[in-house]
Amino acid sequence: MAKLYFKYGAMGSSKTAQALITKYNYEENNLNVWLIKPSADVRDGADILKSRIGLSSPVHVIAPATDIYRLFVDTKKDACNVIIVDECQFLTPEQIDQLRYIVNDFNIPVMCFGLRTDFQTKLFPGSRRLMEVADAIQEIKTICDCGAKATVNARIDSNGHIITEGAQVVLGGNDSYIAMCHKCYVNGIRENKIIKLHGK
Repeated sequence: MAKLYFKYGAMGSSKTAQALITKYNYEENNLNVWLIKPSADVRDGADILKSRIGLSSPVHVIAPATDIYRLFVDTKKDACNVIIVDECQFLTPEQIDQLRYIVNDFNIPVMCFGLRTDFQTKLFPGSRRLMEVADAIQEIKTICDCGAKATVNARIDSNGHIITEGAQVVLGGNDSYIAMCHKCYVNGIRENKIIKLHGK
């Protein structure tokens, strides 16, 4: 039986690289992959998925109003063996349900890669729904600068301080975010520490 997978990790845990490697592995076995990402992620161009280590692939962009189930039935049903989703936290809860129904109705595995929580340690709506309905949930681990497991996606301002207020979605990479353990995150806020980003 096919499953709905949620593979999550903090910033810098190579989620996109793993998504692209998974795509390559399926295609190497002559299986057809539908690679999709939400339209909120336009950092590397509207129709390109690119990892920090340089892997890239064309990708189908999904707008918030898109019915993924209907799109699959109309265009991919007979030419798709697996669906891989990157930045799945930006999908709506309804779109997560649509992916769930594709797994149920067509026995097609769906692998979702993304963040679990935002810069305030709160669940993204898409991630929350995946935590509720996924068959398999796996953490992709990365580490804090202190060596502990990183679980927080800290957003850093231009002065190097941790941001604790603002919009949930602000796109960025190593230029604005750093993965931290919760202890370093809390201490950084309490002590108003200057945090050095990896991309600077």
